[in-house]
Amino acid sequence: MNLSAPHINRRSWLATTFAAAMCFYAPAQAVEDSRVFEMRIYVTNEGKLPALLSRFRDHTVGLFKKHGIENVGYWVPVEKNEGADTTLIYVIAHKNREAAASSWDAFRKDPDWQAAAKASEASGKILAQKPEVIFMKATDYSAAIKPAAGSAERVFELRTYNTAEGKLDALNSRFRDHTVGLFSRHGMSHIAYWTPTDPEAGASKKLIYILAHPSKEAGLKSFEAFRADPEWIAAKAKSEENGSLTLPQPEGVKSVYMKATDFSPIR
Repeated sequence: MNLSAPHINRRSWLATTFAAAMCFYAPAQAVEDSRVFEMRIYVTNEGKLPALLSRFRDHTVGLFKKHGIENVGYWVPVEKNEGADTTLIYVIAHKNREAAASSWDAFRKDPDWQAAAKASEASGKILAQKPEVIFMKATDYSAAIKPAAGSAERVFELRTYNTAEGKLDALNSRFRDHTVGLFSRHGMSHIAYWTPTDPEAGASKKLIYILAHPSKEAGLKSFEAFRADPEWIAAKAKSEENGSLTLPQPEGVKSVYMKATDFSPIR
């Protein structure tokens, strides 16, 4: 292309080219997702995770579907110190909160569920504590949240950002305008971005999202490159002129690398 030709404005061409490049990096935008998402974290007694996974594989996921609960994704942590032997993290979806309550009520009353639960705990109680439950809504910049199968080798990363009161909007703006595109630039795949809906779960001060990487090592390298990117450095500095958007560590940003179970729709 002859950029010196009189009918072409070099500055306009460069701006258009840059914009097109950033569109390539941004994740596909979903039509507004009105579903209610529910993240549940189960911690088992020692040695009971296989029994819990078997119960989900053989009974629970099918019964969820029977009662109108959408199975989204099921994962276990990769590292032992993060619960690799004791923890199941999963996300399901409902039409709305009323539907969620109705579905859970029907599920718990289902004779097939009651029989499966009883049989699975014949040799001892499975869960060590009450599950952590977080109801969530998708952000307006989240990629479409749907079943997807990737490389059998890929890992997932659950990241939780805790902000000071009043900072969540600015954090979402930074993700919408900069972060998600830069994640793509540095080889990260977008699974979903959510914010909790209930105050006690962090509705006004928490961002929860899941990325996918070819491996944990690849994920760590991608974040290293991301943090060194001049565009990220500039965007972060601009967004934090009035202070950090996240709380100090270790409360501010938490990361857990995970692998999908064999019955997870997202793999």
